[in-house]
Order: sequence, then structure tokens, then C-alpha cells
Amino acid sequence: MFNVSDLKLDGRALIDGKRVQGAAVFSKTSPVDGRVLCEVTRGGEAEIDLAVTAARAAFEDARWRGLAPAQRKRVLVKFSDLLLAHADELALTETLDMGKPVRYARAVDVNSAANCIRWYGEAVDKVYDEIAPTGKSSLALITREPVGVVGVIVPWNYPMIMAAWKIAPALAAGNSIVLKPSEKSPLTALRLAELALEAGIPPGVFNVVPGFGQEAGEPLALHMDVDCIAFTGSTKVGKRIHVMAGLSNLKRAWTELGGKSPNIVFADCPDLDRAVEAAVGSVFFNQGESCNAPSRLLVEASIKDKFLEKALALVPRYAPANPLLPDTIMGALVDKTQMDTVLGYIAAGQSEGAKLIAGGAQVMGDTGGFYVEPTIFDGVTNRMRIAQEEIFGPVLSVLSFTDAAEAVRMANDSIYGLQAAVWTSDINKAHGVARALKAGTVHVNQYDEDDITVPFGGVKQSGVGRDKSLHAFDKYTELKTTWIRIDSPL
Repeated sequence: MFNVSDLKLDGRALIDGKRVQGAAVFSKTSPVDGRVLCEVTRGGEAEIDLAVTAARAAFEDARWRGLAPAQRKRVLVKFSDLLLAHADELALTETLDMGKPVRYARAVDVNSAANCIRWYGEAVDKVYDEIAPTGKSSLALITREPVGVVGVIVPWNYPMIMAAWKIAPALAAGNSIVLKPSEKSPLTALRLAELALEAGIPPGVFNVVPGFGQEAGEPLALHMDVDCIAFTGSTKVGKRIHVMAGLSNLKRAWTELGGKSPNIVFADCPDLDRAVEAAVGSVFFNQGESCNAPSRLLVEASIKDKFLEKALALVPRYAPANPLLPDTIMGALVDKTQMDTVLGYIAAGQSEGAKLIAGGAQVMGDTGGFYVEPTIFDGVTNRMRIAQEEIFGPVLSVLSFTDAAEAVRMANDSIYGLQAAVWTSDINKAHGVARALKAGTVHVNQYDEDDITVPFGGVKQSGVGRDKSLHAFDKYTELKTTWIRIDSPL
């Protein structure tokens, strides 16, 4: 088992197979207790251009894309194996970097990232091209080709998983990559790039440049030699990504953005205890720092009091604690800025008239870390900020409704459309409500069940495109049609 003292953290960029210091650095501190972890390259336009140049050279000389799919598969499977071999190290790094409980960093984040990389590696030699059903005088081949140089920008809440969702299908398809991790959690991305080299991915194919959004992210999105930009983060920044893609070379832009997911519980819910466990557990998991968290709980009025009584009984389970301890369920928010944002929303909920029935305060301030109690508001209306805006923290807003039509209206009254849930024993109601909800995913009688084979993404201002499943290949490949005329007497 790895100990903190065993970690040798390296914050330098990794470009063209080599560590690069960069012209500037910043100190990365841990949200767990405020300790300085290491100095990290503060990438800028120069480092981004160096990485893109390396990625372009690797793509053009076909050192990776020129390999047969079965060869790329073997390398990606080895890459996955290396993640699992270094699981304790990666999990501990993730926890120190962004504050999540180490038990989940190990069991969820590392395993999910490794599974994602392995799955796309295994899939790439099983995806067939097409022949169009044209007449006998022609043969029309429809083939997939890698798009080229892919710029990837990922958020700080699931650094390994979000990186894997992007880099695995992009690499499997034969692209070269420049990854810009969040400056709030850059360390595991840099380690992944080292392990990729060890697995056999050639230098220049997978480059990582840490840095801040305006200094490194914008040059990547605006770069004229980047063919595709894949982004996960806030809706505000995602809109800028699309603008920059258009202002530059009209690169493909795929954005997985924010959410304010409604969790609708009807009075005929088949298992109220399970619904309560899911509602509380899903919104407080990862300290509420999840785009798909069911942060709007819509409960039928006749069962709301009973539901909340059960929910409040579960809240003590999620009391924040040191995330390095093996039994901790809820850890630290990623930094002081995020903590202040969450506390600001809690204050806004109270000022707008919502009833604070659990939590609402910063705790463990003496540790030097950033911890907020699990928080529940009752009496929320859909016009309040806590019902409309993405908080990205452990805050649950409870609303009530009287019938299915009202529930659907309330659920859809949002700029977001990432996920939703319906709890009912009526199969007709389940299908009817699910069809009426504007969301990329609708869960029925569960929340947050997940599999790499299922596409993930949203509608409205929750983004464009899908991560996971074979559909992700659509983002990182171009379709080419090759027409062949056949002059045959037969």
C-alpha cells in the first residue's frame, strides 16, 4: 500500500516523450490540508504550440495511426494494465490533488479509467467500415479516418475518468493528443502520460500541458493546427470553446457541460428506502462535485415529509472527514474558491426563503482544508438560484409537485438537460415521463448506474456530443467516401 511519503510527484509538462519545465510554474496545494504538493508547469502559448507541433509530427509520420488496429489494441490494453499496477499511487495522488476520499479514488476512479482504456483498445479492431448500396456500376467505400490532432481539456472533479473518456477513443482511433488538465488537479494526467509511454504509445502521440484556462486552454482551442477540441467543464466556458473553434480553423468542438438534474419521486415509488439512499448518496458523492448529481429532488407532496424524514436520518453518514482515511465517505472540496462558491449558494438559498434543514456550514477549518457539511434545503421554488444554477457542491434542493404534468414542467424548466430520474411502480407513467423529460439520460427506479457501453452526454446547454460507448468514435474520426467506377460487361 502506498503512503504519502512514497509519492514522488512531478509537475512538469510531458511533451514529445520528455518532461518539460516550462517558462513558469505554480505551487499545487492539497485541499485535504493545505500542504504544498509540488511545483507544476504553468503552461502557456509556447508550451501549447510545442505540444501541438509534436502531436502533428507524430500524426503525419503515422508512428501511431499507421499501426494496425490490433497493434494499437495491444498497447492500450497494456496501458490499462499499468494503471491497475499503479492503482494505489494514482488513487493517493488523486485524493491529495482534489480532495475526494481515497477509497473512491481507488475503487471508482482508477478502475473506471483503466476499464475505459481497455474497452476502447478491445473495441478498435472490431469496428467495421461500410460499403454503400449503390448500383452495379460503382463501389462506394465509407471508411473512418482519425481526425488528426485532438486537443483535450478536462475538469478537476474526476481527473482520471474524464481524461480516459476522451483519450481512450481518440487514441484507439489513431489520433495524436494534447491534454490540458485543470490547474486544480493536474497530477494524475501527467502520470498517465508517463504510463502511456511505458505501455508503448510513441513519443509525441500523447502530450500533457498543465496550466490555467486563459493561458493554456485558450491557445489550445484557438490553435490552427488542432483538428478537434474535446472539453468537459462549465457551460460558460463551453460556450467560449465553441466560439474559439469557429474563430480559428472551424475545428470540431465537443463539449460535455453542466447539469441540474431532476430526481422525480412519485408517491407510488416501489422502494422508498432505495429512492432515499439514491437521492442522498448520489448528490453527496464526490462532495457533490459531479455534473450529473441529482441536485433537484422533486417529491410528490403526499410523501414529501416521510421522504425527508428518511433522508435526514442518512445525512450524518456523509459528515466530511479526512479523505486519506479508509472509511471516509465525503472529503474536501477542491479549493477555497469552490468552497466559497458553495457557501455563497447556501447563503443565497436562505436569503431567497428556502428552509435550511441540514448542514450549511464550513467544517474542519483548522485542518487547512476545505470542507462543507452535506446540506439540504426544503421549500425550494423553481425560480430560486439554488434550483436553477449548478452549485457543484453537497447541496440538495427539495421541491414538491402534485401530478406528473407538474413534475415534468418543473423538471424541464432549466437550461440544462444532462440527466434525470423517475421513481414509480407504474410502467406507463415511467415511460410517459421519461419520454417527456429533456435529458440525455433518464434513470428509472435507480440513479447513476453506469457502464462504459452506454453513451453519456446531454441536451440543451448541457453540451454537444457523447462520451463513452462506440458513439464516442464519431467525435474522433472523419467519414470518407471513396467512389470507384466499375466498367464491367457482366
